[in-house]
Amino acid sequence: MNPSAKSRALFLDRDGVVNHEVGYLYRPSDVRWVEGIIPLCQTAQSLGYKLVVVTNQAGIARGFYTEQDFDSLMHFMRSELSQHNITLDAVYHCPYHPEGLGEYRRDHEDRKPSPGMLLRAARDLSLDLTQSILIGDRCSDIAAANAAGLQQAFLISGTEENLCTGTHRAVSSLAEVEAWLRANL
Repeated sequence: MNPSAKSRALFLDRDGVVNHEVGYLYRPSDVRWVEGIIPLCQTAQSLGYKLVVVTNQAGIARGFYTEQDFDSLMHFMRSELSQHNITLDAVYHCPYHPEGLGEYRRDHEDRKPSPGMLLRAARDLSLDLTQSILIGDRCSDIAAANAAGLQQAFLISGTEENLCTGTHRAVSSLAEVEAWLRANL
């Protein structure tokens, strides 16, 4: 591969995509993996995608847990995934929220629906966003993917009550995304 060639990424929202939404997850004992996340990540890696988690973490802003709690949880999750030969190439999180406490109370370019985390990952990891995809469970994930110019955005059904605007493909399972990856080499 040309050393100057850019890589493609599979961006994963964390809560609702990698793990089941439990409401301000920060304890390893509360992690429940979403069905299909292991084979999806294995397939994406085998096809040359970098795996990048991009996650809003309003629980930090609201004082429910700390950035150290978040880092500890991500260390646990990375360790669990590594047992399946899965490596997360990067994890980006936004601890800010307009209704947060203290230093965390503010808007930030990294907070989805803004594309800040995706753009930062592109710079840090030398990614071609036009060849990258995102899987999310919220309209804010789709908006961030569209604003960053990603090739494809997938919305896992069941979380949003209203239809999301923007370009995306609705799916009911991660297996559908895995099949799409295999069909769109």
